[in-house]
Amino acid sequence: MLEMATRQVARAGLPLMNIVRMKGVPILQQLEIEERLLRTSSNNWCIINDGTDKPSIVMGISGKPAELVEIRPVVEDKVPVIRRFTGGGTVVVDHGTIFVSFICNKDDVAGVQPYPRPIMSWSSLLYSHVFQGVADFRLRENDYVFGLRKFGGNAQSITKNRWIHHTSFLWDYEARNMSYLKLPKRTPEYRLARDHLDFICPMKDYLSRPDFIAKTIDAAGSLFSVESTEFEAVKPSSNMEFAPTSRLLTIKELEAACKTSI
Repeated sequence: MLEMATRQVARAGLPLMNIVRMKGVPILQQLEIEERLLRTSSNNWCIINDGTDKPSIVMGISGKPAELVEIRPVVEDKVPVIRRFTGGGTVVVDHGTIFVSFICNKDDVAGVQPYPRPIMSWSSLLYSHVFQGVADFRLRENDYVFGLRKFGGNAQSITKNRWIHHTSFLWDYEARNMSYLKLPKRTPEYRLARDHLDFICPMKDYLSRPDFIAKTIDAAGSLFSVESTEFEAVKPSSNMEFAPTSRLLTIKELEAACKTSI
């Protein structure tokens, strides 16, 4: 198998990338898989998860619930709040979200320095092929937008030799879920103080789910020699010792945050 993979690289002249397609995997489980692959694997990965099982709020590693989340309705409605291992902002995700993550060896992405802005620019070039001829796709600050409306939020983590760039794409969303988020203190300039519903737009108005996923894999295939990998291959084994840092915040933590914000 290893010899065959080596021949593939030699024939294509491109580094290998494993494509893992998932559907409805809980976002916390996805984050745990991605962090383990970032820190313990030496391979390149593209993880695509078509929706998650239930609405959840996901914050960046330094996010403060009291500043970002309407805690009382979140606790009353039992909406999970997760702090992920990467930076970035806060998002509400559900079955209408499509997640795409690239986990790469820095030496396998030619000409891209392992820093946030170069990686962000690299990703926007990749997605410009996905959305070519579809709409006015742009990278504005750290967001993917159509015109002035956001449909994709990004986050990253960079280690010595590897990095992850992952995106939550709003293929669709439920307006009610957006009310769980506060307007953050720091916002992109182009947001112009708009509320969530005026700031975002669904990708479904421009591209079907299957087309988007297929075009994303094709775009990855222009930079890597891609190979499909079964979901089972990335699920952690029972004897693997790895402690992920993404975690579910407890009700106590959320209630304490609510008290400190009063």
